Amino acid sequence: MTLSRKVLSNWEYSLSFILDSTYNGIAAVDKNGYIVVLNEPARSMLHLREDVVGRHIQEVMPESRLPVILRTGIAELGQKIVLNDRVCLANLTPIIKNEEVVGAVAVFEDVTLLQRIAEDISSSREAQAILYALTENTHEGIVVVNHSGSIVLCNGPMCDYLNTERERLIGRDINDILPELSMSDVLNTGEAEPAEIRQIRGSDVIVARFPVYNGKRIDGAIGKIIYKNVHEMDPLVNKVNMLRSKLEFYKSQLEKASGAKYKINNIVGNSQVISQLKEAIKKVAPGNSTVLLRGETGTGKELFAHALHLESPRKHKPFVKVNCSAVPENILEAELFGYVEGAFPGARKGGQIGKYELANQGTVFFDEISDMSLALQAKLLKVLQDKEIQRIGDDKKIPVDFRVIASTKRNLEDLIRQNQFREDLYYRLNVISLYIPPLRDRKEDIEALINFMIEKYNHEFGKNIIGISSEVYNIFIRHTWPGNVREMENVMERAFNIIEDQIIQPHHLPMYLKKMSQGKTKVNDRISLKTILEDTERNVLAQALQRTGGNKVRAARLLGISRAGLYQKLEKYSLLDE
Repeated sequence: MTLSRKVLSNWEYSLSFILDSTYNGIAAVDKNGYIVVLNEPARSMLHLREDVVGRHIQEVMPESRLPVILRTGIAELGQKIVLNDRVCLANLTPIIKNEEVVGAVAVFEDVTLLQRIAEDISSSREAQAILYALTENTHEGIVVVNHSGSIVLCNGPMCDYLNTERERLIGRDINDILPELSMSDVLNTGEAEPAEIRQIRGSDVIVARFPVYNGKRIDGAIGKIIYKNVHEMDPLVNKVNMLRSKLEFYKSQLEKASGAKYKINNIVGNSQVISQLKEAIKKVAPGNSTVLLRGETGTGKELFAHALHLESPRKHKPFVKVNCSAVPENILEAELFGYVEGAFPGARKGGQIGKYELANQGTVFFDEISDMSLALQAKLLKVLQDKEIQRIGDDKKIPVDFRVIASTKRNLEDLIRQNQFREDLYYRLNVISLYIPPLRDRKEDIEALINFMIEKYNHEFGKNIIGISSEVYNIFIRHTWPGNVREMENVMERAFNIIEDQIIQPHHLPMYLKKMSQGKTKVNDRISLKTILEDTERNVLAQALQRTGGNKVRAARLLGISRAGLYQKLEKYSLLDE
């Protein structure tokens, strides 16, 4: 039968409309692999807008496997293919005419949604298994109710507590089973009750109740009996307290081992400048920038260095002090860099680790860095730039990471002009500069320092001094304290050594301060500056000997002077026999 051209055209139009109206994607190719049909769902899956009929299937849809079907003539059913992140299930069949493959057709269905549903079901099953394991493997009794208060879940420990089977509880009203839990309150208010002691069935227990929300709607609530009996918690509480005590002890020991011992609350003073310095420490401590502490002798620069370290993230790492003025250059270099065995005559067997290496991940405090030799300054600068060191006598480079805090009582700018301090090191150190004012410029802190020192020395000496007299207070206020807080400490310590009553009086003070009482420090009272300085020096020497048990080597080290210099001063003040 021969169809007219008009009938054929209408038939082709209807077929095209039918193909485009199906849910599944359809692609058909001729025996050479050129597309003859690609319906609208298929074009949508492939994100195609233009007509691709006449183009080769490999160019448009290489995933189709239609060329394989043309070659083998064997159908492939239920094949999984991915088209633009869409998971499809495809049936591929050859078109056979007169026992010859004249083409092939692929029908594929988007099953992405079905796969997601399957994955969700799998995830839901996994979640249920996890939830079951969590609720069963606990010593806590757990019950879950829906929005109307009916039990939907009850774990094994709760069933054991209620002495009944799970099947007898599911679906029942919680108020009929455990009215003491007051689950209705949580369902009505939506407020959690995380811990509360209640008496249930004659025993004290801890209960917790939490609402379950679906968006803003309360869908149910969870109730827990955390412990069957509150008294069962006593051993646990004792264990927690013991662990907490151990933790605090180990924490304090770790901080002691770091080498730093003075925290920010050990900085005594209520003046505005001290308060500002404390705030500055809190702000700069978390960083890694170098800090330069400037101030006169005795102002407490080392105290501030300790506080900076203990406020920083490096607080549990070493705090290593380097006294730049007390050690000769060659010895100081060996202390800083360390050395290997045989590096120089007298080198310790096995070598020695240096302070730079020892301070790795911690802090190095260079006390009075202005006294460091120019040669060592250059080597320090190189360490700060390269972040690595070499032990003396070794060619191996060791990486180091430490923060630098430096202090000085001298004017570094003047030293730079005199070619006694490297300008490049100065700029490396002077990133953050904190100036600690002398005591004479913050006399409002004297009262706080007095109270602090009385408490400190009462503990050390086992005494019960309650304060100072008004005359002593006036002397302290009028005195200029050239030795700053350190001088004041020496004065107070001397008083504690000789006092017999509970109030520090003028006669407990050194001679140069005694003479300030009752207006005796006026010019016409013949008290010279030389006399005051000599009295101060003699008292400091005597206290140094007392603190070191008469050990003159240790006393010289304590005072920061040479042993020969100490002997000269002791002879001058007739203290050699003390």
